[in-house]
Amino acid sequence: MHWADAVIFILYTLSMLGVGVYFMRKNASEDDYYAGGRDLNQWHIGLSVVATDVGGGFSIGLGGLGFTMGLSGSWMLFTGLIGAWLAAVVLIPKVYPIGRNLGLLTFPELIGHYFGKRVAWMAALLSLIGYLGFTSSQLLAGAKLASATFPSLGLQQALWIMGAIAVVYTVMGGLKAVIYTDTVQWIILMGGLALVGVPFGWKALGGWSGLQASIAPEMLRLDQVGAADLINWALTIIPIWFVGMTLYQRIYASRNVHQAKRAWFIAGLFEWPLMAFLGTFLGLMAKAAFEQGLITPEMTGLSGPMDPEMGLPVFLRQVLPIGAMGLLMSAYFSAVLSTADSCLMAASGNLLTDLLGFKRGTPLWISQLFTLFIGLIAILIGSQMTNVLHLMLHSYAFMVSGLLVPVLAALFDQRASANAAMAALIVGGGTSLSLGWMEMELPWGLDPIAFGLAASVTAYLLVQQWKSN
Repeated sequence: MHWADAVIFILYTLSMLGVGVYFMRKNASEDDYYAGGRDLNQWHIGLSVVATDVGGGFSIGLGGLGFTMGLSGSWMLFTGLIGAWLAAVVLIPKVYPIGRNLGLLTFPELIGHYFGKRVAWMAALLSLIGYLGFTSSQLLAGAKLASATFPSLGLQQALWIMGAIAVVYTVMGGLKAVIYTDTVQWIILMGGLALVGVPFGWKALGGWSGLQASIAPEMLRLDQVGAADLINWALTIIPIWFVGMTLYQRIYASRNVHQAKRAWFIAGLFEWPLMAFLGTFLGLMAKAAFEQGLITPEMTGLSGPMDPEMGLPVFLRQVLPIGAMGLLMSAYFSAVLSTADSCLMAASGNLLTDLLGFKRGTPLWISQLFTLFIGLIAILIGSQMTNVLHLMLHSYAFMVSGLLVPVLAALFDQRASANAAMAALIVGGGTSLSLGWMEMELPWGLDPIAFGLAASVTAYLLVQQWKSN
């Protein structure tokens, strides 16, 4: 990287840390640290939601999907639009008044409102484990980006550097810093990819004719995705809008229920079609560059064949002029930060408030200490993984399999029992986690989440029926 690019990136990093320091001085309570003061508008919330949901993992992961399957990979984020709009219509009107009236800070506190402390504790454990994995995936995405940009920087070194920046900035500022910087980070990401990455990449490939000549024709079509992929994406991504701790924090942080609903509609549109097509198209361009010989596996700094998730960062490193690389590096790192910081805050809230039972009025330095601890664990987990999208989707699947059925039961089944909710949590989450660890080939090409959800529903219905008799 040229010194000018490095200066741009360093200035961006310092500005993010400056935001963390600013809000560290502003935060006066847990309400400020974990719920942003409960007075944020629809645009800040909406952009923060989409930045958190898409973030660095999906930015890198979408590039990998575009590299392997072309524009059809964009359907993954169509499920994000469906999930966001469903949550706006079905979930927010029920959840927001409860969160406001009871002063809730976390998602498991809502579960506790319906089913008691025992079920809330188990929900917090599942949420903590899931968000640890999700935070790790974002830090790994940042590390892949950094190591592709700086060939002399190993993946493990990059992980610790990027992780340290993300963790320190989040520890200092809390949720309000996260949400305000998410707005800026999302603008930087979209502007960097659309106005810098696409034009320079297009020129390097030789325009439309060069792109078309370098890839299989079906990669430009939208019907090259199988039913199993669509089902797996839908089961994994749509329900996360109903169980994601980061999303509940933003519901609680909204000024009123109408602002929260509008924020979710805004987030859905930014996910699909905007980010979905932009991310996969850039990955498709990286594939064309690979076929033209503009990029090679050796350029990733890793041994073996080309890692699809490394293709896009390496491609951009090769084609961008001095200055533009620094801007785009900042854009991608914005995406990493915008999700990693939110997931870190979610996991910290689960541990401090829900699992360890710290009461309101706990000194802020204790909240910050726990956030730092969770961040270090996430970096260690990331150091043992290799595939960003794989880690993200397994984390999603674990949370959804355990948490979705109790949430739906709480909202729509007036006879729902705590024992049935607990059974659904344990059986659903355990089934998905076990199948994911075994990495066995499952029937019909489905992911573990399909069987985890089926097991969760079955456990809930059996226990509920037994309690009724």
